[in-house]
Amino acid sequence: MTAPFSWIKPEPHGIYIPPADCWVDPSRPVDRALVTHGHADHARGGHGETVATPETLAIMELRYRTGTENDAGEIPHKAVPVQYGETIRLPGGVDATYVPAGHVLGSAQILLEHAGERVVITGDYKRRHDPTCPPFEVTPCDIFVTEATFGLPLFTHPPIEDEMAKLLDRLAAHPDRCVLVGAYALGKAQRVIAELRRAGHKAPIYLHGAMERMCRLYEEFGVDLGELRLVSDHSKDDIRGHIVICPPSALNDRWSRRLPDPITAMASGWMRVRQRNVELPLVISDHADWGELTRTIREVDAAENWITHGREDALLRWCQLHQRRARALALVGYEDEDD
Repeated sequence: MTAPFSWIKPEPHGIYIPPADCWVDPSRPVDRALVTHGHADHARGGHGETVATPETLAIMELRYRTGTENDAGEIPHKAVPVQYGETIRLPGGVDATYVPAGHVLGSAQILLEHAGERVVITGDYKRRHDPTCPPFEVTPCDIFVTEATFGLPLFTHPPIEDEMAKLLDRLAAHPDRCVLVGAYALGKAQRVIAELRRAGHKAPIYLHGAMERMCRLYEEFGVDLGELRLVSDHSKDDIRGHIVICPPSALNDRWSRRLPDPITAMASGWMRVRQRNVELPLVISDHADWGELTRTIREVDAAENWITHGREDALLRWCQLHQRRARALALVGYEDEDD
């Protein structure tokens, strides 16, 4: 008799599904990859076949083809799009269903079913409202594979409305300057823009050139970001009293000298513990915080929890104290580049 869950094997460079001969978010090229979302530490180039949501496939094509975010210079050989809620049959009798993860545009949890057993692999996820992507859906399963990026009790993300109010108040107090916000090009930048619009900020928002193509891709998928302008097309006086979005690397770069006395800000969950020499730290995360991680484990109520790419030890200990079976996985290649 086959041992329970012998069909799923965590390996250092990804989670391997032997019956289907495929990998979930592998950190090196494989013949068939199931990809949860488009951040480069989960979505690598060079696979023979890539299975992902249409949004994630479009993000991967943009990033690899343009080389602006990833210099691999490769795009998937075969792209297999899967809509949210759609189930596809993989070789070996394994079914895969893509479920919203609430992390960034196109992000998905992957529900794998085989031999009457259910495993959910979350990739990265958050539980907060995000105008740019569908919300996380709690999916019952036997094994729940959760991230733990902010898996320490000190991480409690504030309401994003409070962070937007801080940003807009600073802008209003300095009409002769601009606020320059560092934000990662996939997910964080578009969320900040969309949340500013939700807060009632209708003025044009200026972009570093490296941000434009991803913002336009979001718009192609129906995300309304309002009027966006390129910094390179406008004068210093045009930009006074406005918000500018740039990659974190450009905050103190020569490029920023063209701006009108910028107030530097950084949007990241890490701003609670890493100030990065910015004037205005904005604690905005696209990952679940400690309370959301533990709440999600309770709500999913799996027989066993696998914890990965983050602060595994504290969440593992929490599971043990609450009589929940858990283990930490030793996956490699996952970084904090998206937060």
